[in-house]
Amino acid sequence: MALFSRNKKEKKETVTDAVATVKTVSKALPTDINLSSVLVNPRITEKAVRQNDNNVYTFVVARNATKYTVADAVKALFKVTPVKVNIVNKSPRQFMSGGKGRTVSEKGMKKAYVYLKKGDRIDIV
Repeated sequence: MALFSRNKKEKKETVTDAVATVKTVSKALPTDINLSSVLVNPRITEKAVRQNDNNVYTFVVARNATKYTVADAVKALFKVTPVKVNIVNKSPRQFMSGGKGRTVSEKGMKKAYVYLKKGDRIDIV
């Protein structure tokens, strides 16, 4: 029992009349994802607020987010074009609690620093 035969049959399409068969082509790319789920929430800390003056905005992003998907999400949601996107993976860590001596675990996250042009702004708050 052979899985592959040597004789390959080719199918030929015949066009009848003047009307040809029209193939529908999907415009969706295989990498299309829900852009609103890429940006989890803005990260509002002292460092992030200081960087807002320099047009750098910090977001917590999904684990599977890339620089390109973050840039597309910022374009779609805030109507601004990012100049540069940096992504940082913060790994989870365990440390000893101050007074009791217990181990406390801190969750990890993925952060994105989004750099905008000089005139662009994002109103987060």
